[in-house]
Amino acid sequence: MARRMMSRLGQWSSYVFAVDFDMNSDPIYFALASKHSERPQVFRNVLADEICYSLHVQSDDKIERAKFYGGLKNKLSKELPPECTILEMSTFQPNVKDSVIKGYFLKDASKSSATERVLGELLRNDPVYVCSYLCEGEDRQWSQHLWSNTEDGWGEVLEKYCVVPAEKPEHHPSTLNIINYDVFYSFEDAYKVLQQCVDIIPESKAVLELVDQRLKSKEKTDFPVIVIEGLDATGKTTLTESLTEALGATLLKSPPQCLSPWRARFDTEPPLIRRAFYALGNYLTAGQIGQEARQTPVIVDRYWHSTAAYAIATAVGGKLGNLPQAGSEVYGWPGDLLRPSLVLMLSLSSQERMRRLQVRGQDKTMEEEELEANHLFRQKVEEAYQRIEGPACVTVDASPSPDQVLQQVLLLIREKCHL
Repeated sequence: MARRMMSRLGQWSSYVFAVDFDMNSDPIYFALASKHSERPQVFRNVLADEICYSLHVQSDDKIERAKFYGGLKNKLSKELPPECTILEMSTFQPNVKDSVIKGYFLKDASKSSATERVLGELLRNDPVYVCSYLCEGEDRQWSQHLWSNTEDGWGEVLEKYCVVPAEKPEHHPSTLNIINYDVFYSFEDAYKVLQQCVDIIPESKAVLELVDQRLKSKEKTDFPVIVIEGLDATGKTTLTESLTEALGATLLKSPPQCLSPWRARFDTEPPLIRRAFYALGNYLTAGQIGQEARQTPVIVDRYWHSTAAYAIATAVGGKLGNLPQAGSEVYGWPGDLLRPSLVLMLSLSSQERMRRLQVRGQDKTMEEEELEANHLFRQKVEEAYQRIEGPACVTVDASPSPDQVLQQVLLLIREKCHL
């Protein structure tokens, strides 16, 4: 068991570990070594009477890994003692794409055997690696023990590793697995994920049947395609309807209405599956755009920018500075997705957005609740929007009256699309 486990992981000691003790600060990074380094102590956030463990979700099956991790925190919250704190954790090889192994770091102050029993059962039955951490010696240095199944239950394997501080990596670990996990850059890659879900998510088959009938889109359209982006309550609906009338255009929305029967189902799935579903929605929209743009200009209420910006902001933990740098391939447009002629991003102060939402009196979407509750998340969404390229967003001040915004946008369209 230990040999098979280590062959899948590669050299365990080459990985770096990151624990998010505070979501608004940098993670605590540590590595493994044969002997301890000089202080500072790695787990300065751990109290003397707390025992620490970590779980690392690993499987050769990408779908199994995503599904299991998606439900793991809820399972741990139910089964572990209430005195056990569950923290986000990732294990990765610095700057190596697709190397991230997601998991959790546990601080247990319960002084009971319940935590080890729960972890032992997970190790026997599920795709996880389990480690325990001990603070030993006069210097109070930490060591890591990797568990493995044995005939009589579980036991420690290999020599213990010394836990030593690690430098902050050039790229935040959450950015290493974004491509084809959180954001998809080709029809084939998104389609493949839902194909692999047919046996476990029956709705996947119906979605794929619909996608198989999609309209193929040309690389270029006969008439301009203008996408209107922006957070909720920035005036997208009002503007798109006014533009449609002013330009004699066709109005489309993304995700398309044809996916509505399955949206609630896929919204409950982990990011890998949920994002693949919405990525396919962009390709369905592209087919509609291609057909309609043969005869009239097309106005699109949201498109790929929204799909990517929200996915990137959700995937990247911690501070705004953890986002991939501008120019990263993460912000590149999918090579096989129809490109719009112009993308306009409506911008509004958070105070004015909140005022407009209150005037509406409508129920908030899940995304809107997150935007309202988490200023940092909102910043990351807006920054991700601005960094997407090919085409980039042109920012439009949405604070004037609807008619003034319309006139401003019509001038931009005539200038850039020659309408």
